[in-house]
Amino acid sequence: MLNQAPRTQPTGLHAGAPRSTINPEAPDVTSVFALMAADMAAAETALHEQLQITIPAVSEIARYLALAGGKRLRPLVTGLGARAVGLEGEIGELMCIGELLHLGSLLHDDVVDDGLERRGKAAAQRVYGNPAVILTGDFCVARGLQLAGEIGGYGAVQKLAATVAAMSEGEVTQLLNAGNLDLSPDTYLEIVHKKSATLIAWCAAAGGWAAGNDEGTAALYRYGQSVGTAFQITDDVLDYTGEKNRTGKRRGRDLAERKCTLPLILAMQRIPGLRDRLAHGDPSPERIPALIDRVIDCGATEDALKEARRRIQDGIQALDALDDSTHRAALVQLAHHLVERIA
Repeated sequence: MLNQAPRTQPTGLHAGAPRSTINPEAPDVTSVFALMAADMAAAETALHEQLQITIPAVSEIARYLALAGGKRLRPLVTGLGARAVGLEGEIGELMCIGELLHLGSLLHDDVVDDGLERRGKAAAQRVYGNPAVILTGDFCVARGLQLAGEIGGYGAVQKLAATVAAMSEGEVTQLLNAGNLDLSPDTYLEIVHKKSATLIAWCAAAGGWAAGNDEGTAALYRYGQSVGTAFQITDDVLDYTGEKNRTGKRRGRDLAERKCTLPLILAMQRIPGLRDRLAHGDPSPERIPALIDRVIDCGATEDALKEARRRIQDGIQALDALDDSTHRAALVQLAHHLVERIA
């Protein structure tokens, strides 16, 4: 059994955590976390309570990943959105729903990808085996759906079920396109939308469903879709521009695996012969630095960031439907930070 104590706060986004930066003058989120400190602590407690069940093995596997780190972006967005639409009282359980879904998806992903490492530790299936990890992932997803129904009502749980279906569709689409160097920007964005953005969108809007605020729910959902897409695009850019071992994965790993993210898709459209060279197999480690430089020099990473920034502006514009508040302002600040940025 694990003997680690639950974390009292998230890691990754808050001040002092290792980060890679797109823009050295990126907005800091220290004040955002200060604003949400009590709610984030409640969400962390609620998350670990949800993972404590009568089957010790399930609790141990889920907590193995939960204790390993993570940005806790989904609880943060949930809490900010809930407070921005005026939801009062205890929201820790509401905030941990998205993180439960995220944990489940990560456990499943590592089995599908046969991952070696997650958050600086051996991937869970390397420690516990595929069957137990798959079933624990199922438990996390099911518990999240259960909480959504209890706290958010029919609208929230119906939309979350649709989100789980979309995440699965995105995973399958990505799997079927593994190694496809002809992946279009539209298909890439479809995968990002389904795999990543839909869950962040649900998290942003969760408090709207709980508060019965239809207009606020729609605005926050649009915000979450835009921010979630921008977040993933920026993460893919950081594979080319981030510092080694500062983003949770080594620089150039996507390129080494010929993973068609937006920067590489744009680069193959601009650099003669690049697609054909990659079609012959994974580039050797000694070639990676020069290839990264070529992708950056052709403007592919900067244009990918422009797309991310455009989506951030769309998301911020959606918040115009909400009343002015410190929490709405914090959502704006967080959006800018996520694309300028973190890790």
